[in-house]
Amino acid sequence: MTIRFLRDFSCAILSVVVAANVYAADKPHVIEKVGVFNVDGKFGGWPANHGMWIWDNEILVGFSTGEYKDLGNRHNIDREKPEHHVLARSLDGGHSWKLEYPAEQHVLVGPSGKGFRHGTLPPGQYEPEPIDCPGGIDFTHPDFAMTLRMTDSNTGQSRFYYSYDRGHTWKGPFKLPMMGQKGISARTDMVVNGKHDCLFFLTAAKQDNKEGRIICARTTDGCKTFELVSYVGPEPKGYYIMPSTIRISPTELLCTIRCKSGESEKVRSWIESWRSKDNCKTWEFDKELTDCGEGNPPALIKLKDGRLCMAYGFRDAPFEMRAILSSDNGKTWSEPFVVEANGGGRDIGYPRMVQRPDGNLVTVYYFHDKTDPDRKINATIWNPGSPAK
Repeated sequence: MTIRFLRDFSCAILSVVVAANVYAADKPHVIEKVGVFNVDGKFGGWPANHGMWIWDNEILVGFSTGEYKDLGNRHNIDREKPEHHVLARSLDGGHSWKLEYPAEQHVLVGPSGKGFRHGTLPPGQYEPEPIDCPGGIDFTHPDFAMTLRMTDSNTGQSRFYYSYDRGHTWKGPFKLPMMGQKGISARTDMVVNGKHDCLFFLTAAKQDNKEGRIICARTTDGCKTFELVSYVGPEPKGYYIMPSTIRISPTELLCTIRCKSGESEKVRSWIESWRSKDNCKTWEFDKELTDCGEGNPPALIKLKDGRLCMAYGFRDAPFEMRAILSSDNGKTWSEPFVVEANGGGRDIGYPRMVQRPDGNLVTVYYFHDKTDPDRKINATIWNPGSPAK
């Protein structure tokens, strides 16, 4: 009888432990925080300006590096020292990273123009002038990667590069047509429709020649030609920039946007969403998703279980990297999950994010804490939990 009691008691305890573990696993939780770039006296920043790609457990992400300099309430990179555009590659799902330098091949260098880089063009780095793309790019190639870069944040022409070998070598730069705009400040936000068919979401200049309006463009011949499909919302008084877009169905897309009010209004920054139900021909305002302090771009992806996940930097106290989740295609969203806490100030964020084959997420961003002013590139590997039942 004693043996039976002990056995039943042990089974009961085991059941409680298992139940507790299942409950914990159902909630988002951090698995590991990894340093991608962390060098004393250096600045690492802005993965959102470059791009992030994944092939099974191989991950590639781009960002900028330079010299750290305390500039107060600005991006703390020394404007008089070289800024490098680099890549970091992980072969183990984000647990370890190795830096790569595409400028050695004279690609992904870009111009020295204001808006494209905050520091100077490194000595000896150059790339050819952009040319027209002959087309035929295969967006469905198994080892495909593409990055779009701007020349200026307001009225310059943008360029793009692509790779068929997971970013080890790149073709480009190629001209991104202006499509009737005064300027296009492109970053990488693409929705692939087919082999040669792709939608691009870009920031165009407003009528006052300042950055601030989102457009949707399409190519159906692998980037030989582009057409302007639509404007995502009206021209704002402030700016709408840095979109992050996913496809929900064959006809429905959701576009999240970094927003700022006009100077004549009470200045504030937030992220909002716009929805198209006719394959980008028209758009309707969806909702304001979150404040983000001083302003930060979203990184939106669709998870393998059908949920949506959006990461962003909160550039106000308490200075955190956060994420929200939706189980109903963006109609409602969870409370923020803290990806990394205890930031040291507003110079953080600009995330990119991918999902590994095992379902865990890898969010990459720049950050600094209260004890170390250097700007680091961090990766947080985290589990998004399970959909609500």
